[in-house]
Formats: sequence, C-alpha cells, structure tokens
Amino acid sequence: MTVPSFPSTRAAALDRLERFVPLAGQLYATGRNADPGPDAAGAVSRLSACLRYRLVTEREVVAAVLTRHSLGAAEKFVQEVLWRTYWKGWLEMRPSVWARLLDERERQRQHFPNSRALASAESGMTGIEGFDDWARELVETGYLHNHARMWFASIWIFTLRLPWALGADFFLRHLIDADAASNTLSWRWVAGLQTVGKTYLATADNIARYTGGRFAPKGLAREAVALTEPPVGPAQPLPELAGYSAGEPSLLLVTPEDMNPESQFPTGTPIMAAVVAGGGNLLWGDAARDYVAAAADDTAARVAAHFGCSADVLVTLDAPALLSAAREAGVRQIVTACAPVGPIADRLATLAPVLAGEGVSLVQARRRWDAQFWPQAKKGFFAFKERIPELLRADGLPA
Repeated sequence: MTVPSFPSTRAAALDRLERFVPLAGQLYATGRNADPGPDAAGAVSRLSACLRYRLVTEREVVAAVLTRHSLGAAEKFVQEVLWRTYWKGWLEMRPSVWARLLDERERQRQHFPNSRALASAESGMTGIEGFDDWARELVETGYLHNHARMWFASIWIFTLRLPWALGADFFLRHLIDADAASNTLSWRWVAGLQTVGKTYLATADNIARYTGGRFAPKGLAREAVALTEPPVGPAQPLPELAGYSAGEPSLLLVTPEDMNPESQFPTGTPIMAAVVAGGGNLLWGDAARDYVAAAADDTAARVAAHFGCSADVLVTLDAPALLSAAREAGVRQIVTACAPVGPIADRLATLAPVLAGEGVSLVQARRRWDAQFWPQAKKGFFAFKERIPELLRADGLPA
C-alpha cells in the first residue's frame, strides 16, 4: 500500500500547490467526495499536512486558487480550506470542548470494558469491509481521504458502538495531518454533539458509490442516534494576547502550529536567533512526528536565511532549552505565532510563567487571517460561509 507523500519542505509544498491550482475548480467540485484508494490519484490536493503545519498558509492557498478561478468556480475548494479555519476559531472560543475530549479519552481508556472490540477496530480486524481497510490504511500511510474519515467515524460510533473519544484519539495518533480542532469537532459532528442532534450515518450505498464499488459493507447501523452531553455554552471572545514589543531584540520560537514565520514577521524584525520545535512530545503519533522533524530542518534553514540569524532545531520544547537559547542570544523576549487550542497551546501556557519567573517573556502574535476569520465562528458553518466573500475582500483577495 502506497500513498503520495506530503511535501515536507515549503518549496515542495508550493510546487504541489501550483500543480493543483488548475484542478481546484470544477474538477475538484465534482470529484472531491470520491475515494479511489491509496494507490490511485484523486481530485483532492493532498496539501492537508502542509496546511496543518502552515508550511503554506490558508491565505496563500486561497490566493493562488483565486488567481486562476473565480470564487464561484472554486467555491467548494475554498470552503474546504476555510473549514479548517472555522474549526480553529470555533474551538478557540470554546476551549472547554478540548478539555472535555481529553477528560473523556482518559475516562474511556480506564473504564471502557470491551478492550477486545477496541483492539479489533484499531487493527482492522472487525470483519467490516471498508472499515478494516481504512484502519490499516491509516496506520500504514498516516492518511485517509476526508470522506473515508467520515464513514470510519460513523461506523466506529454507531455500528461498533465504540467511544467517540477513543476514535478521535486513534486518528490523532496516526494521521500525519492530525489537528486538534478539525479532528475533535469532526468526530463530534458525526456523533451528533457538534450540531446537537444532527448525526452522520454511513451507508453501504454511499460507500460503494464513492469508492467506485471497492467496498459495500454489510451489517452497518441503520440509524444514528445522537450522543448527548451537557450544554457547551456560548462562544467567548477570543483570548487577548499580550502585545509583543516589535522593536525589542527577540528569540523567535517556531512551533509545529506555524512553520512559516517569514510570512508573519517581516524582514527587519529584530530576531537575534531562532529555535524550531521539531515535534518530539508535542505531537501524538510517529507519522506526524517524523513529518514535522523533516519540516523542522527545512524551516530552520528558511528562518536563518530570512532573518539572518542562527536557527536551531529543538527536540523537546521545555523551559531550560528556551532559557538557554534566550540567554545565548542576549534577549529577554521570546516571540512565537499564536498556537490555537490544542497540545502546543497547553504547553506554552505552562512554559510562560516559568520563563517569566526567570525574567524572560513569552508572547504570541496572532496572524491577520486568524484575527479576521476566527471571531466569525460563533455559530454554525453556514453563517460563517455567508461572510467568506466579504472577509476575503477585506484581506485584499478577489471575491
């Protein structure tokens, strides 16, 4: 089983984007739901990991597509890119949902009684056609087509009746493009938690249609009764970020949440040195860690050239390493791109007070794209989608 690898350098990611752009209109719109299998070319871009770690940014991808297509012609692809932005904004304003996932995952790990059923699902030994193939494909390749992810989650929850949080965790541990917001909220949507009462039911006919007849599983659940939970509560304002002193000499910290700082911090920013967190214990699975480790080397080289400074790769992100780098650079300020809700944001939140105690400030800067789009994720995606043209125009893009 093979699958086209994700580019792990910015140059290769931009090359893949350039080759995909002509296909982002009607060809993508009509073919995006088809999953021809890991060995076959499909209509999707295979840019998800590059976007996840921001080797290329959402704005760059959307801008490239809109230079070739009108927004109407490329609407489906642009919306797909913006789903990731929407999910991040939604979770940023409701961080308790991430905490719920972590709590539920730990509870189910300790108390779920049917460990044999869980092991069979994760190893692709349930006897369910398609599902078992996707389980093995995920583990072997680190990737699943988006439609296959929905089918898999639905079968996991409603046919196998396994805990949704353990399914979300299975994806996080194996997907190269594993993203806290997109993964958590997509599993919640399938389960009927995200849009309360609205579930996604996988059917044999739909699977057969969009896999070209490769799979037509028998014995799937005939109904999908929504899971329930206590109310989440309304969206809260985006957290305020302590402003960083743009003119103060700084150490640049690059995390896997944003590996393209050149497009955020302009040339001339007084970056005295940089460190790139290469994954390590910040990510869930080996596939994601290996990808980020490769991308970190490329990022360090780009950062060094752009800012004219040294740039080292950190194996682990901890206070001693950051303090040592800051002192060696002779700075008292560490700047980094804003980390959205997830494990890296959790880590930065624990590091900041430790560094402050040593006289070093750790400050985050939010990208303009995020600052514009995230606050619009207060409700469902339909309301968010209605504002996309206006927000793109405000960012100088044709819409």
